[in-house]
Amino acid sequence: MAKQSKPKKAATNSADKTPAAYSTSDVDTLTPSDDNDSKYQPTEDAEMNEQQLDPEDGVLKLFTDSVKDLYWAENHLVKSLPKLAKSASSNELQQAIEKHLEETKTHVERLEQVFEALGKKPQAKKCDAMEGLTKEAEGIIEDTDAGTPARDLGIIMAGQKTEHYEIASYTGLSKLASRLGLTDVANILSETLTEEHNADDTLSGIADNMQLNGDSTE
Repeated sequence: MAKQSKPKKAATNSADKTPAAYSTSDVDTLTPSDDNDSKYQPTEDAEMNEQQLDPEDGVLKLFTDSVKDLYWAENHLVKSLPKLAKSASSNELQQAIEKHLEETKTHVERLEQVFEALGKKPQAKKCDAMEGLTKEAEGIIEDTDAGTPARDLGIIMAGQKTEHYEIASYTGLSKLASRLGLTDVANILSETLTEEHNADDTLSGIADNMQLNGDSTE
């Protein structure tokens, strides 16, 4: 007796569909083609294809929502970085944080340029990740003594965690913008990405050169 084919799922609206970047079919019904020897090999439908990135499949919405998330994160950093700078005892660390604060203000302005390019008004969507990272930084300040290497190193660690989150976010968004054909937007995001990398490198250099007063290897 021939096997009956599984009934197809009812059509869903565009917000519920899997982005076309990953599949042109519903995830639950996607199966390897008959000539696909291994079920672990991607079928033609499952392969990433620039031509398949259709805003109606939610990709543009994903991109826009992520920009809103970063816009909230950068604005939040503008408020939290001054506290980190004030809590640091190393002049070099203070100056690095203050410099990045000014860069962060520029990052906010660049994201507003992105909104303009998308034909939308700037809008922030709460970034739970950035809120958590800044709370962790505040906890480090509370749990360490002022003027000690422990506090400065803790601030550096907290700062680098923030930078790594931003680096991952801007990397993904700049690539996605390119695939959506938003070349100017991709360039704007890449400019900020470079500055995030530089800030991370600066913090690493400060940590490497910091003297751990009172430490002993004996």
